[in-house]
Amino acid sequence: MASSRSFFAELKRRNVVRAAVLYAGAVWAFGQGLSQFSPALRLPDWTTRWFLVAAAIGLPFWLAFAWFYEFTPHGLKRESEVAPHESITRQTGRKLDFAIIGVLVVAVVLLLTNTFVWHEGAGLQVQSPQDTKAAFARIPEKSIAVLPLSNESGDKDQQYFSDGLSEDLINALSQFAGLKVISRNSSFQFRDSRDDAPIIGEKLGVAHLLEGSVHKLGGEVRISAELVNASDGSTLWSQHYDRPYKDLFQLQDDITRAVAAALKAKLFESGDAVVQSDRPPSGNLAAWQAYQQGNFYHLRNTEAGFLAAIAQFTAATRVDPRYAAAWAQLSRMWSGLAVQYLAGASQQRAYSQAGAAVQTALALDPNLASAHAARGYLLQNADFNWRGAQSEYRRAQQLAPNDVQVLFDLSNPDATLGRVQSAVTLTREALARDPLHASWYNWLSAYLSALGRLDEAEQAIRKAITLQPAADSFHLQLTVVAIQRGNTQAALTAARQESSGSWQRAALALATQMGKDRAAADGALQLLIEKDADQDPYQIAQAYALRHDSDNMFKWLNRAWAARDPGIAYLMYDPFVLRYQHDPRFIAFCGKVGLPTTTDAVAMK
Repeated sequence: MASSRSFFAELKRRNVVRAAVLYAGAVWAFGQGLSQFSPALRLPDWTTRWFLVAAAIGLPFWLAFAWFYEFTPHGLKRESEVAPHESITRQTGRKLDFAIIGVLVVAVVLLLTNTFVWHEGAGLQVQSPQDTKAAFARIPEKSIAVLPLSNESGDKDQQYFSDGLSEDLINALSQFAGLKVISRNSSFQFRDSRDDAPIIGEKLGVAHLLEGSVHKLGGEVRISAELVNASDGSTLWSQHYDRPYKDLFQLQDDITRAVAAALKAKLFESGDAVVQSDRPPSGNLAAWQAYQQGNFYHLRNTEAGFLAAIAQFTAATRVDPRYAAAWAQLSRMWSGLAVQYLAGASQQRAYSQAGAAVQTALALDPNLASAHAARGYLLQNADFNWRGAQSEYRRAQQLAPNDVQVLFDLSNPDATLGRVQSAVTLTREALARDPLHASWYNWLSAYLSALGRLDEAEQAIRKAITLQPAADSFHLQLTVVAIQRGNTQAALTAARQESSGSWQRAALALATQMGKDRAAADGALQLLIEKDADQDPYQIAQAYALRHDSDNMFKWLNRAWAARDPGIAYLMYDPFVLRYQHDPRFIAFCGKVGLPTTTDAVAMK
């Protein structure tokens, strides 16, 4: 016992106990601050967790340091080397006491701030009812987000079913005039979210939330649905349904009508708008299930996902050959596969499949908006017929005014045809209905940087990276913005963060052209040519534009056209290539590929 007391007394004398308290207080304070400010600093979610792990690992080393070393008037010395009459541990202890008090005060202030001012890094959140009301004053009353219905079937393989019902409700509510409906991409990001209704409503910019659950068991389906006032979380309407599975479409209609009645919304009754539906005309639920599974696989946005989606949409058309919506989606999948993953003969075969599918869709239903959008996507990518694509997108918008995908689709040909400001406006309108769509922020950044609005462009691409940190091409766009700023180091840093492979090679080939290391610039460009000449001739042309080598730039532009590189569509809003917009060869090239010679984009100096 005496030995234990002696050891504890020695711990106190050497200020080890105070050091431990100071360490714990500092970790607490820093952890509070890190958790609170990491969203504003764009730090990844795991930052706080790994800081605490590192702090736990460091604690024994800190205590050992406090035990073996002592501060003296002559600096830091080992405790064994300090004579008793020279020790100032008492004075050091008093300084540590003040430090502990200071750290704890900071920690308490941060804790109170987090409790009463900040909420989960979302920004300044005022807790009073008056301020909550003010925060929602800018949000239109007729606005709604359908959160993903939870799958209560106990079978993960049934996830596509609950997701399909949720998406059908989104599509059905989008048929109502004056009703802002958030798209699937954004609303589904709140699957299993612990955020309360006001937080979700403010993030999505809606006044109402529709949530609930689905339980499918054999030939029966049970759905619980609840319409919530987002500003205070109160329930406006709720209902439980137990129906035979064969009555699924009638059940969906019942829910849609009830929600629309609660929101006092009415269907489009004028203009060219036509009620859109992704249901099979035969009412065959097997065809509808295959269609929903196709959508489920498509959202994985991988080559395997495209192939699986193609298989499912094909199955849907076999079950119901008159299923126009399935044919339209089948066309879009073949085109998407060709654009993102194929080249040469295999790419052309995929485009051929897409063309046949969309012709069938339009023959079956000339007023199907998704079929016109699919044809526009095909014309844009397979034929480089941007004006034809624009015409198809406009027809799709007439038929389905609330279709946010069509709204975004319209922005691409506008930018390609030199109307970049219009593309910005359309993309911002699309993001208002899909505020968490990462890739659209990437496109917005490209358009803004083409207009020379670099602060806004950087803000947009950083938003995209925050939403989807591992996405291809996002850091390439950040590289482009840094190059436009003339910031060589920032460009190199962004390029190195791009995903490996061709995307990173392209980013590095561009970034290195800015620096003084010509060997690195030559080497990066040569590597891109060796590895990706067939796939990325347009990016090679961009690199030569940065090198002020116009002869090679035009050589690679012509190779890009011969290879039908989709990069050609960037020409009229490419700040690098536009350096040569007054060169007769540029004007001739635009004439050859069917592009105008004027644009509201600005060239990099």
